[in-house]
Amino acid sequence: MAHLLTPGPAALAQHMIRMRLAIMRNSLRGDNASNLYTGVSLGLLLAFATIAVAVLWPAYLPLALAVWLSGWIFGPIFIGGGSEALRPEYFSMLPVPPGRIAAALLAGAFAGPAPVVNLIALLSLPVYGWRFGPAGVLIGLAAAVTTLITMVMISRVIVALIGLFVRSRATAAAVGIVTGTAIALCSNGWAPVAAVGGSDTGAWSQVLVRVLPSGWGVAAVEAPWPLALAILVANAGVIALLLAAWAGLLSRRVVSAARGGVPPRRGTPRPFPAISGARVTAAKELRAWWRDLVRIQLLATAFSFAIVTPLLFVSIGAWVMVPFTGLIAIVMAAASSANLYGADGTALWLTLMTPGAERADVRGRQLAWLLIVGPAAVVLSLAGTLVSGQTWVWPWVLGLLPALLGGGAGVIVLLAVTLLVPGTDPHERGGNPLSTGADETAETGLAWLVLVAVPATALPAAGAMLLHPWAGIATGVLAGALSAWGLGKIAYRRLESHGIDLLNLMKYGPPPQAGKPTTADLPIQHRIGVTVSYAIAWLPLFPQGLAPMVMKIFDIENRVWFIENRVWFLALHLPPIWQWPTIIFMIALGLLMYGYAILIPMRLSSSSSATTR
Repeated sequence: MAHLLTPGPAALAQHMIRMRLAIMRNSLRGDNASNLYTGVSLGLLLAFATIAVAVLWPAYLPLALAVWLSGWIFGPIFIGGGSEALRPEYFSMLPVPPGRIAAALLAGAFAGPAPVVNLIALLSLPVYGWRFGPAGVLIGLAAAVTTLITMVMISRVIVALIGLFVRSRATAAAVGIVTGTAIALCSNGWAPVAAVGGSDTGAWSQVLVRVLPSGWGVAAVEAPWPLALAILVANAGVIALLLAAWAGLLSRRVVSAARGGVPPRRGTPRPFPAISGARVTAAKELRAWWRDLVRIQLLATAFSFAIVTPLLFVSIGAWVMVPFTGLIAIVMAAASSANLYGADGTALWLTLMTPGAERADVRGRQLAWLLIVGPAAVVLSLAGTLVSGQTWVWPWVLGLLPALLGGGAGVIVLLAVTLLVPGTDPHERGGNPLSTGADETAETGLAWLVLVAVPATALPAAGAMLLHPWAGIATGVLAGALSAWGLGKIAYRRLESHGIDLLNLMKYGPPPQAGKPTTADLPIQHRIGVTVSYAIAWLPLFPQGLAPMVMKIFDIENRVWFIENRVWFLALHLPPIWQWPTIIFMIALGLLMYGYAILIPMRLSSSSSATTR
């Protein structure tokens, strides 16, 4: 009787598509809709830019398609193992073979904006094939479809591998190292490329981008039609193999134990030390950092990014970033720890049920974070300064190190209780151990806020160092201590007064506020302006403003290796008389764009409230 109630392959795929569309349709409200529109708009711009590359710069088309492939590969890793609207666990009780469920889930995966945008970008293949006649256009169309399916399948297999094999500290750390390295390469990958240079590099890079799955379509268009058909058939075979591998991984994932952490060792459990107050909370937090795979992965991401980034600059002979390795690690570790209470789920009720435990809880979390991040950051800073041979940087490292440590310890607990992002309780997480179930967009925004707030706490120390190199050390220690103590005090007082609200937020999510305006309610011209400002404001502020300002302060722009590799810092290409005005203009432009993007929705909210009254 079971087979009579089980839908066939086509009907099952249709059900998956309808469920995926229903989930997406019901989630298009408020900021979720605004984020979707923003992402689709940026994706379409990149898609049409890819088509423009096929028309104007066809030699770079394989590289552009490789960028799309890297997005499908690293995107799921960046957002904690991928966002799975339809989890395979939901369909584990269906009397259906794993291969049929995998094919249906694959059909559901195409019911979204990302594959559609990617397909538009892959229309660059038939556009490129127009150079080779009508046969090239037909081959390009077929290659666009097979390439899209291949990219999506590679992404799904990676998500399944993460969900299945990240079951230990070592594998979680390995995923974090890969993630941090990928972020560093995306940010500063131009440095090793500039270091290698030469025509030989261009030759082997052209071969490499065609060997990748994203380049098979270009190779098929360029090849004679018998070889082109063979490439397309081989691509179809790879898709079949990926589908079979994905089906096997899904079946193993469903029957394996899903957990988001490492269980304690068997036998008699280790007792907590006979301590109380903040120290017992710190002991509990240290065990959470050691057992929670999400925390391990995020911490490995932070430190790998901090180590790889200076090494990329070393490839062009720039050692100036090496002494600041530990400082970069502090800021990145703070950004990955900004949602401490949200990651713990509803366990906050244990603290709230203990009278007067809020202060000890906040201080214990600060102490545990300092014990985990502090020693590693100190070792990286001291070792990096010694290895680099940059003796002039000692006051900066010794002054900024305590300031950033204290600032990070204060900022993370303050944001954890003021901008909490609710997630799934650790014991209820699904088969993907690197996904907390929280809103990835909100967590990313919280991380960006930390990346700005933590360095801001070190500004007094930096200002004192500009007056006298060694005056910043005492200022840095004082600023770090005050930041950790003051921001922590604000955090535990807010936890005392709003603890119940935070617990309700974590348990039930944000309350419905139908009348509250969001970015999606803005007039179309302001909505476009806010979207564009958020998307590109970082360009004038950071790489065109703050980065050249730091280089001029430290006299980096006059060093020989930098004169030969000035890359894309506009101000440093201008005559000296125009450099500082350009830097100030870029910083002001970036701040104005961010101010516009933040203040316009606030103005809408205030005007709406006044109208309601």
